[in-house]
Amino acid sequence: MPVTEAVENYLETILILSKKQPDVHAIDICSYLGYSRPTVSIVLKKMKDTGLVTVDADNHITLTDKGKSVAEHVYERHTVLSEFFMLLGVKRDTAIDDACKVEHDISEETFSALREHCRKLKAE
Repeated sequence: MPVTEAVENYLETILILSKKQPDVHAIDICSYLGYSRPTVSIVLKKMKDTGLVTVDADNHITLTDKGKSVAEHVYERHTVLSEFFMLLGVKRDTAIDDACKVEHDISEETFSALREHCRKLKAE
């Protein structure tokens, strides 16, 4: 399974939920993303089969090292982009929504430059 934008969103969601609660279940992902249980189950099975997540006997979902690496990368992009947009004067909700759209398509070169510029702005 290629790591598509949809898969990145699932992995990022699992990471976010795991920071907020001790265990992540499929229903938590459904609630967070607003997707149906069958849809989430299909994607989780594919992510499990490709080594991005594990699911234990109690149906606790955990990111593998590979899945966590992708999730942290996307989450960092989301966080930095949101902060940058807010530094530009964009309202918080709009900044977060726009960051979610941009985080998947921005090049590594552009993101690195933007991250560094954001650090400088915050230091001023």
